Amino acid sequence: MSMNPSTAASRRVQGADDRGAALVEMALLLPILVLLLFGIFEFGRAYNAKITLTHATREGVRVLSLTGDADAAADRLLAASSPLDPALISISSTECVTGEPTSISASYPFSYNIPLFGAATISMDSTAVMRCGG
Repeated sequence: MSMNPSTAASRRVQGADDRGAALVEMALLLPILVLLLFGIFEFGRAYNAKITLTHATREGVRVLSLTGDADAAADRLLAASSPLDPALISISSTECVTGEPTSISASYPFSYNIPLFGAATISMDSTAVMRCGG
């Protein structure tokens, strides 16, 4: 079975065209894939920061409800939020009256940067409430 030389040449040219088409398709899809990949990464970072802030406010309100000391509660909140920058966390709390609910709130500005999409800062807030005096 011999192959006609003109048929073999046309197959080689067709294969070269396919490789060029694959390169163009990859060039078109690569920015979308990069956007998706970095979006997932930044979402994970934001979710971790939110959970850390929520945990820290629970720790802070626990100290506040047991001791009634707002400064000790703020110190515990900052200690429990270790991966976050403590200088950026703003804290507010209510007075501790025995038998009444007391609360502590924390706010953290989270910055993200996604290539091809841009950078922004969002405010993450968390409030925890516990009955004062145990």
